[in-house]
Amino acid sequence: MDLTPRRDYFGEFDPSRVPTPCFVVDEIALRDNLEVLADVQQRSGAKVLAALKAFSMFSVGHIVVEYLSGTCASGINEAKLGFEEYGGKDLGKEVHVFSAGYKEQELEEILQFAHHVIFNSFSQWHRYKPMCLAAQKKRSELRFGLRINPEHSEGHTPIYDPCAPCSHLGIVRSLFEDEDLTGISGLHFHTLCEQDFEPLQRTIAAVEKKFGDLLPQIEWINFGGGHHITRRDYQVEALIDAVKGFSKKHNVQVYLEPGEAVALFCGVLVGEVIDLTWNGKQQAILDVSATCHMPDVIEMPYRPEITGASLPQELPHAYLLGGQSCLAGDRIGEYSFAEPLNIGDRLVFEEMAYYTMVKTNTFNGIPLPSIALWNSDTDELRMIKEFGYEDFRNRLS
Repeated sequence: MDLTPRRDYFGEFDPSRVPTPCFVVDEIALRDNLEVLADVQQRSGAKVLAALKAFSMFSVGHIVVEYLSGTCASGINEAKLGFEEYGGKDLGKEVHVFSAGYKEQELEEILQFAHHVIFNSFSQWHRYKPMCLAAQKKRSELRFGLRINPEHSEGHTPIYDPCAPCSHLGIVRSLFEDEDLTGISGLHFHTLCEQDFEPLQRTIAAVEKKFGDLLPQIEWINFGGGHHITRRDYQVEALIDAVKGFSKKHNVQVYLEPGEAVALFCGVLVGEVIDLTWNGKQQAILDVSATCHMPDVIEMPYRPEITGASLPQELPHAYLLGGQSCLAGDRIGEYSFAEPLNIGDRLVFEEMAYYTMVKTNTFNGIPLPSIALWNSDTDELRMIKEFGYEDFRNRLS
């Protein structure tokens, strides 16, 4: 997997220009990714949607809609954000919604503006079918789909594998027997996580094998997300050929909904050393928290890269890095540096645009990171938002 960016976007960025902690997103890196996705969209005939679950920085929504066909959401709030901030309301961009379970009042609102509404079970579809078809009579563009579970795992981390045994996501093939699909015009599947084309190719084969008899009945199919299309080594030409071939073979409109690929290489998280301690090893306490600001470090788990740092023992000065919270496991990892760390030093965590801002929390009252937009061509820096006590207080009662 080649996670080398197309250029050193943040090589000239001065981390002292922002308060800490702070997410910084580079507009140029974002546009570079979107150009790749727009090219795939144009040449393959697929419609590409931005998955807001990964990256919902709506202050760049006007940029995203220049390139893509719309957004996909995982519930009412993301759907409303896509409609209001990503061209759904003013530019006619598509808003697609999937949820593992809809509440009636949520679905009533979604049906007023969404384009595709995807159900996770026949139970929910049967319950809401009359409401859906009534809404479709008022809005002819409204379409309904079912999420299928091809029972084909490609994920390497169980928590992110929607096809793991007993998964609550998607409908397995055996449950389609004797079901009337009247009103359903499309299917949706999702099996990937940070992967290239070959896992998708295997998934497509599994879908055709298990659900091929249903494909003549549908108008569209959504290949889900997890496609690392904007990575240097992604097999873009193979993806384009596969989409074109599938569309022609089955006479369907294909959708892709990348999340990470939209924001890959686009963002960093700047933090500050606020204390240096020792307990068996040298330790540094930061104003960046794994559990509050980048919880995938604990959930995945993984070790984020820090600009200028290396693996333990590779450079002379090694430290265990931890956050401010009272969680004993609020550890980011062990790193080594060419020079000793000092209180007040700035550290730049790489690859922090996606699945970070959307997952932050205020456990222990720890402040949320500020958000800044930078332009690596012009060096223009704009603070988008800073958070304080009121943001913490207003989440509570």
